[in-house]
Amino acid sequence: MSRPQDKLEQVPAKISFPEEESKSLAYWDEIKAFETSLELNKDKPVFSFYDGPPFATGMPHYGHLLAGTIKDTVTRFAHMTGHHVPRRWGWDCHGLPVEYEIDQKLGIKSSADVMEMGIDKYNAECRSIVMRYAGEWKRVVNRVGRWIDMENDYKTLNIEFMESVWWVFRQLFDKDLVYRGYKVMPFSTACGTPLSNFEANLNYKEVSDPAITVAFPLVDEPDVFLLAWTTTPWTLPSNLALCVHPEMEYVKIKELKGGRTVIVLGSRLSALFKKKTDYEVLDKFPGSQLKGKQYVPVFPYFKERAEQGSFRVLNDNYVTDGSGTGVVHQAPAFGEDDYRVCLENGVIAKGETVPCPVDSAGCFTSEVFDFKGRYVKEADKDLTQMIKDSGRLYEKSSVVHQYPFCWRSDTPLIYKAVPSWFVRVESIKDRIIANNLKTAWVPAAVGEKRFHNWLQEAKDWAVSRNRFWGTPLPIWVSEDWEEIVCIGSVAELEELSGKNITDIHRDSIDCITIPSKKGKGTLKRIDEVFDCWFESGSMPYAQKHYPFENQSDFEGQFPADFIAEGLDQTRGWFYTLMVLSTALFDKPAFKNLVCNGLVLAEDGKKMSKRLRNYPDPEVLLNSHGADALRLYLINSPVVRAEPLKFKEAGVRDVVKDIFLKIYNALRLFVQCAKTMEVPFVLPESNGVLQSSNTLDMWIQASMADLLAYIHKEMAAYRLYTVVPRLLDFVEDLCNWYLRLNKSRIKGNEGEQEQLKCLQVTYRVLQDVTVALGPFTPFLAEWMYQRLRPMLSDPDAINNRSVHFQDFPKPLEAALDATLVSKVKRMQDFIENVRNLRDKRKVSLRNPVRRVTFVHREAAVRNAMKEMEGIIRDEVNCLELVVEAQDESLQLTANPNWRVLGAKLGKAMKPVSAKIRALKSEDLEAMLESGSVEVEGHTLTTDELQVQLKYVGKSKDLDAAAFGGGACMVDFKSDQELVDMGICRELTSRVQRLRKESGLLPGDQVEVVLTTEGQAAVALQKRMADFIKTIGVAPISTDEAAQFSDWHILGECNEVVAESKVQIRLLRASLLVPVPPSGFSAAEVKACIGPLDYNSACKQLRQNGKLVFQLDGRQDMALTLGKDVFLNAGDAISRTADA
Repeated sequence: MSRPQDKLEQVPAKISFPEEESKSLAYWDEIKAFETSLELNKDKPVFSFYDGPPFATGMPHYGHLLAGTIKDTVTRFAHMTGHHVPRRWGWDCHGLPVEYEIDQKLGIKSSADVMEMGIDKYNAECRSIVMRYAGEWKRVVNRVGRWIDMENDYKTLNIEFMESVWWVFRQLFDKDLVYRGYKVMPFSTACGTPLSNFEANLNYKEVSDPAITVAFPLVDEPDVFLLAWTTTPWTLPSNLALCVHPEMEYVKIKELKGGRTVIVLGSRLSALFKKKTDYEVLDKFPGSQLKGKQYVPVFPYFKERAEQGSFRVLNDNYVTDGSGTGVVHQAPAFGEDDYRVCLENGVIAKGETVPCPVDSAGCFTSEVFDFKGRYVKEADKDLTQMIKDSGRLYEKSSVVHQYPFCWRSDTPLIYKAVPSWFVRVESIKDRIIANNLKTAWVPAAVGEKRFHNWLQEAKDWAVSRNRFWGTPLPIWVSEDWEEIVCIGSVAELEELSGKNITDIHRDSIDCITIPSKKGKGTLKRIDEVFDCWFESGSMPYAQKHYPFENQSDFEGQFPADFIAEGLDQTRGWFYTLMVLSTALFDKPAFKNLVCNGLVLAEDGKKMSKRLRNYPDPEVLLNSHGADALRLYLINSPVVRAEPLKFKEAGVRDVVKDIFLKIYNALRLFVQCAKTMEVPFVLPESNGVLQSSNTLDMWIQASMADLLAYIHKEMAAYRLYTVVPRLLDFVEDLCNWYLRLNKSRIKGNEGEQEQLKCLQVTYRVLQDVTVALGPFTPFLAEWMYQRLRPMLSDPDAINNRSVHFQDFPKPLEAALDATLVSKVKRMQDFIENVRNLRDKRKVSLRNPVRRVTFVHREAAVRNAMKEMEGIIRDEVNCLELVVEAQDESLQLTANPNWRVLGAKLGKAMKPVSAKIRALKSEDLEAMLESGSVEVEGHTLTTDELQVQLKYVGKSKDLDAAAFGGGACMVDFKSDQELVDMGICRELTSRVQRLRKESGLLPGDQVEVVLTTEGQAAVALQKRMADFIKTIGVAPISTDEAAQFSDWHILGECNEVVAESKVQIRLLRASLLVPVPPSGFSAAEVKACIGPLDYNSACKQLRQNGKLVFQLDGRQDMALTLGKDVFLNAGDAISRTADA
């Protein structure tokens, strides 16, 4: 008759997690798992999720895998908690990352090169590489177990996406949130385009730049020089003014050595002169007295501008005394403050062309004829030499500072005045900040501080780029710019132009013109394209082709319930999403955001292909498995937006310390369930499995507590609190519950106890398997498929995968905080005793005479007494003493800094010293009354950390304080304890050999044990303990020789207590030392040889004998204990008695 447990497949002794993951991937493909999961939940509430589009021009790295794991974990959990979770992949196809690749490939140096080649050919080249690594992305994303629709993806180059971007811009245009301005912008000379301020902040590096001080003689006092300091000598040819602070004190001094007279900020003299005796102060005055003074420029390139008010001293409060000379040279084309100050003082006029002798490649134009065609940064040295040759170089040095680099080309940025199209962020900044307050960030500090601070300083956003491969700005203008038309859809452009339009990239629409409605001839499109960040910020709308399609679908799912990306996106995607959603709908674009930190190489440096300082992701996945990588990443500081120094050893440890534990737990359950003789059935009720065993009730309470915690914390998106708690439970299940109940689960304490233990184990394994689903989808699937045969309807569609299951809810009736706390205190006590053993280097196999638990609360002591049996076994002691106090322990106190610091402020330091000086009797009184007076402050028990400290002098005692109590261990040894330790060591060696021989828990064996010396003496004294643990009496080699046909399962030679020990394990069999009268040994062997040993043992125990019918002969009866024996020890004893 088949039993329910017969459906279970035996779990192999070894497992390759990467191989099993490959099998799961194949299985998911076979049953269309992702598609089926969506179909099963299609009528449930929608959980809205936005996935930021990556570029497919590069391979996925650990940063992508981290963000993808976070996204997959959250969306899987949302699905398992009753939501329909559409997950759609997108590709970023436009912008600098693509153009830069083509520029490098084709050797393109400037926009002129592109125009000569033809925009259509250039864009065709760009289009050809945008999906270059899409196949690799799909393979890796699938391999890490992420479920997302990559077939029905969106691409930013599709006309539907681009049209929605036009619509977004048109809405801003109609709301007067768009303007064209001439502004100094961060400029990438490698890419030939301006960048936004937040892009400029993405890639700062520490560099060494020249720092020179230049002398500018005054026109009315040619022998008096203003000293200006700069770290950008290349901007000096464009100098139009000098600026000083109007209120700070400047000094005119005479050098006592050189004899020159110079003017600098008074507070900066010490930076220019080592000693005060090096100069004589001639005059002191505020900077306002210098205003309007004319000076002689250092270069002649723009000397004609002197007649327009250039080359004079200006005043502004932005000048600081932190560095330099307090005199700042002004090149309005290359500095944001320079431009502002010169504009305010009439040096330049609004709308006029500012002297800017640098082209889009960062090279000097013909206006600076001495350096025409030279890259500005490379010209610094020769410019400095020219200044020196003219006698105007006062001092030359260098400075190490942080400098912005292009995030795409990794080349230094310059600041350059360019015409650009802007979104008026500053005018809606308050609304953006207000909308950010409606969102929940994890960790909260990133949203409340980093992002909030960034928003407070937000500037108008330059959204146009002087490039070619991108969504063109939909603006058509008249030649005089008096008529401007902003297009909001393809249909509108078709209507106005009379053209049929199938693509809206530059090469398709630059030639399209619109007739003027104001009599201004033909309107032509401007050259610029959108910054790709504008496109990614538009993705909530553009991915659905809103508002042209899917209106109700979009409006029902906006804002997104959840998004996630790296910390660098606080000034990137998170920012652009928030700006556009506020401008369009006055709403945040998302409700919840998880922000991860950066994944660095093990040495703390940025991961670099060139340096090869990190393991290849695909090699690592194939070595350790995707789940190990996933769990390593989401159980690290990186999910709290902190950096992670990636270590492959950490991934390997996940397999060793976590996966193998739970794998062995499942294997133990299956082994014991299959070898159990009675049918394995679960009670019909899904409620708490009632048990008289404390640990049965505890593990169920702990499971319920875990599930309640996961639901609460995942609702707040705090993965960093959930995963550690989940792993703690795995430790409780494997290293505590199953280990402490190994005797029960193997059936050594009777069938009913075994059944109950297996029932509890199954129920908990079932829950923890499903709970692992969002975090380790492969491991959860592997476990689920091995438990699935026990389901009432395993072939139902919703039972075909763990990922079709509902996330388990906590059983309210199982929750028992008191029991969980009691067991936790017991665990802490056991761990502290073990730590004391480690400190003394006393093995756990060596028993100690006495262990003492001290705690002043009776309820705590009583709870510990209830766990006495477990504690004694776990700490290996003969006696557990529980008492309220011990004279060798005294109370001590330390301040609770977190609580008291805020309360006491500056008084904290003297009060903390007094707290540490409190006597034991003072603390006893405080524990009774609840408070104590210290330096005039009433302090409560919550504000102090009170512990017991060992003050005894016995060399045999050691103690540790924990949880308001203490443990003490008596390490004094004697011969009885030594013998017990040796016996325990021998049993351990036997058990280890069983495991190495591949034996299952129910497999019976004969143990042949040969010992000598102290080990033999100890074994003889403690034989009863040995037999109780092993389950069979050992026999000697000579005794084993009395029986033939032994099958050796395993053998080893060991040394225990400096004594040689030989152990052999023989397959157990029925033994008949002497055939019954009238029957031969051959006949006996023919009858008992084919029998299953376990079944025969059961029949013998029930009936007392075995009866065999022989042809033409009388029946042969073998009576237990007379003719037949279950093991060699019994047979030998019976033979000896006879």
